[in-house]
Amino acid sequence: MNDLRAERLQVMLSPEELAAIDDFRFKHRMPTRAAAVRELLKFGLAVADVDAAAGVKSSSFGVFGRGPDGHTQGAPGNED
Repeated sequence: MNDLRAERLQVMLSPEELAAIDDFRFKHRMPTRAAAVRELLKFGLAVADVDAAAGVKSSSFGVFGRGPDGHTQGAPGNED
């Protein structure tokens, strides 16, 4: 694999998603969040078979479920 990283990818994450990445990073003793994200992407791409139909919003592809007001499921005061 070419280690030249010429492209930057910006991703907005919920606090829960970021915590999950950090947990993975520390559990596997990864040096950076970026390294952990690349490793998780590698794992996901190896097993994923995503059929992203036209018109599907990117928010439909979150790590955790979304409530009607965004990433709020499991948040304090939002027991449904």
